[in-house]
Amino acid sequence: MSYCTAIEAMQSEEKKALHKNYHDNHYGYPIHNDNELFGRLIMEINQAGLSWEIILKKEQSFRKAYSNFNIKKVATYKEKDRERLLNDAGIIRNKLKVNAAIENANTILTLQKEFGSFEKWLNHHHPKTKEEWVKLFKKTFRFTGGEIVNEFLMSIGYLEGAHSESCSIHQKILELKPMWLKKIKR
Repeated sequence: MSYCTAIEAMQSEEKKALHKNYHDNHYGYPIHNDNELFGRLIMEINQAGLSWEIILKKEQSFRKAYSNFNIKKVATYKEKDRERLLNDAGIIRNKLKVNAAIENANTILTLQKEFGSFEKWLNHHHPKTKEEWVKLFKKTFRFTGGEIVNEFLMSIGYLEGAHSESCSIHQKILELKPMWLKKIKR
């Protein structure tokens, strides 16, 4: 069942509204801001082992806890910041995920120096198959397995599949020319 169909099947109106907002306004849309790309990566990493609903409910807490996803600020986090994050009930208090956010911020700073931006690094490596992306992400970032990489790239328009073709949002996204439209030439 696609995310598009799953939302319609939800019984709770509150749950449906939460997912519909993400589905209609964020999922699959290209992101051109490095801090927002970093934020989406943090959220996808934190979703591992949990429901996406938990992450959506905690998005504002994640923004606050991680300096509004400011890469430069997160990259400077020290031990006191790690402790603060691990004691913040508003986010996922997992040491591996917290450490991954900080280490990945530093990695993105390095990529920005080399490529000009995180987005340009992604564009430099596009197009790739999901498997090729997973291999690259595992080599480059911390805490990035297959499902995390797949959802991250789908959610930002680098891999196809965020919406079913019959979904009205699919058409809106096509107009924005997501990267997945540039197919792999084999």
